[in-house]
Amino acid sequence: FARGGHVGLGEYPEILRIASNPEKEFAAVIWHSDVTWREEPSLGSILRGVVIPETGGDTCFASAAAAYELLPDEIKSQIDDLHAIHDFTKSIGEKFNDEERRELQEKYPPARHPVVRTHPETGERSIYTNGYHTDYIEGVSPEESEKLLALLEKAIMSPTVQFRLKWEVDTFVMWDNRSAQHAVAADFYPDERIVERVTIIGDRPF
Repeated sequence: FARGGHVGLGEYPEILRIASNPEKEFAAVIWHSDVTWREEPSLGSILRGVVIPETGGDTCFASAAAAYELLPDEIKSQIDDLHAIHDFTKSIGEKFNDEERRELQEKYPPARHPVVRTHPETGERSIYTNGYHTDYIEGVSPEESEKLLALLEKAIMSPTVQFRLKWEVDTFVMWDNRSAQHAVAADFYPDERIVERVTIIGDRPF
């Protein structure tokens, strides 16, 4: 398993505890694949429910391969050969000053990945951009990058490509980060929700 970076769980650095409560609202509510900011992002993830709210807090999963297949052909041809920059600090940048952010970027340098990833085992093509970590798309204007990223996020958000998991304590779920994205339903405030995650070491996207 991969280590949880600077936020591993004590003597178990490979375990990342993800908590939402009145002081830290709605963690992981943006659609994403895990740790795409690494040069070699995780192959998959395993998540366990620890504290589950009485109502809400489901995790929604989307097939990024199905979302790609449903794109218009002209969009596919536009994005098939593009690459994007993924930055660890994109989703947490507001929590740090400029110097702290630079230090984090030195420790976890931004990574360059294809906008459309090919699954190394199935050959499927999948959307590989996300709202948490994808900073911009190379080779297009900032305005076009923003437009394309919004379009791809909208494709992932389509209910036609989704599965919704209702949690219980000690529910375990495992998924393939190479072809799936996920997000938490932000519908359980002010209840507490805690899950623990490990990620499986992967390889470089192509």
